[in-house]
Amino acid sequence: MSPLIPLGLALACLGLWLGYRLFTESRIRTASRAAYFDAVKPLFEGGETRQQPTGFPRMTGRRDGLAFDLQAVPDMLTFRKLPALWVLVTLPEPLPLDATLDLMARPSGNEPFTKFSTLPQSLPTPPELPKEVAIRSDDASRIPPPDLIARHAPLFQNPRVKELVLSPKGLRIVILAEEADRGRFLIFREAEMGRTPLSPQRLEPILDSLAALREDVLTLTERR
Repeated sequence: MSPLIPLGLALACLGLWLGYRLFTESRIRTASRAAYFDAVKPLFEGGETRQQPTGFPRMTGRRDGLAFDLQAVPDMLTFRKLPALWVLVTLPEPLPLDATLDLMARPSGNEPFTKFSTLPQSLPTPPELPKEVAIRSDDASRIPPPDLIARHAPLFQNPRVKELVLSPKGLRIVILAEEADRGRFLIFREAEMGRTPLSPQRLEPILDSLAALREDVLTLTERR
């Protein structure tokens, strides 16, 4: 018997195994991404999800009478340390504000989820905020008073909080949900994220922070 036959069979079996593994991994990835917000659905009264081109869902739901919007945004730009998964938590309820105020922790200029760098005016960071938080606005003369921001500055004590946006269209907090495993990414260039659903324990404080900030803005404008 020719020794090439066993070798050929071995290579064929290896090819079939690799193909099966890729197929299985693809199915697991698709299912886990689609279910990324499933664990937080009980935090809302109802809730609808729709899949995005990334495979991750976008979810809308109501909580205590307020409408929330959740988006998971993968960031595969490898020159920013490690690939990351960001979660955008938005409260798209109109507010009596006259300008947009955007607070960004450690801005790189390459964040795929924000318009921070397009806002024309840069503001100094108040002492209540960490020094790595940068602030921009589209009209610095019409932003909320400094004491409002000071009251909510503890939000940035959470190192996972990346951005806070206040605008006439509503509020948004962006958190770093996950980073790719450093070892697997450096060795295999593998950046699988989203295998573990977002937990209610991580999301609920963010929802409460947005609701409290909204109430603070409304109270402030009522006093004018």
